[in-house]
Amino acid sequence: MPRRAVAPPPSAYQRALRRLARRDHSVAELRRALLERGHEAVEVEAALERLRGERYLDDAGFAERFARSRLAHQGLGRLRIRQGLRQRGVDRGTTEAGIAGALRDVDEREVLDGLARRYWRQHARVEPARRLPRLWAFLLRRGFAPARVSDRLSALWPRWKDALEGLEPAEPAEARAGENEGPGSPL
Repeated sequence: MPRRAVAPPPSAYQRALRRLARRDHSVAELRRALLERGHEAVEVEAALERLRGERYLDDAGFAERFARSRLAHQGLGRLRIRQGLRQRGVDRGTTEAGIAGALRDVDEREVLDGLARRYWRQHARVEPARRLPRLWAFLLRRGFAPARVSDRLSALWPRWKDALEGLEPAEPAEARAGENEGPGSPL
């Protein structure tokens, strides 16, 4: 019986291409994954540089695609999108540019309104005075800013806006900074 030749392990570049074929990655994500697979740092950096040169790897494009996808298809707000990009190692400036690019294509107000209306229908058995604060908390967990949520809910259900009084969470300064800046900020 002939013996099969054992294939050499894939290079960092080959592994990176396989990962990119499955889904988009940030530079930091790909670097971390390749290092965890045991590739030398020099080989990893060379592979990442080659991928950048071939335009397979681009944090700015990744950030915008990620933000657009999360906003349009998953109904996440800016704060959760920002958090997701930071977890993937994208720097602050690139993150903000990606979110701004996504907001040019997707209207955050429409996303928020759609989520609010769906929640309202799905929880129709709960009395509106209790439903509205729960909806407010739901939208905050989705990553929308408290002031934006309160404004939209007051506009959608003005009859019940009294239920929103006193619902201002303590926000970290980082979450407030930048939230009212950039394209799409005013409602």
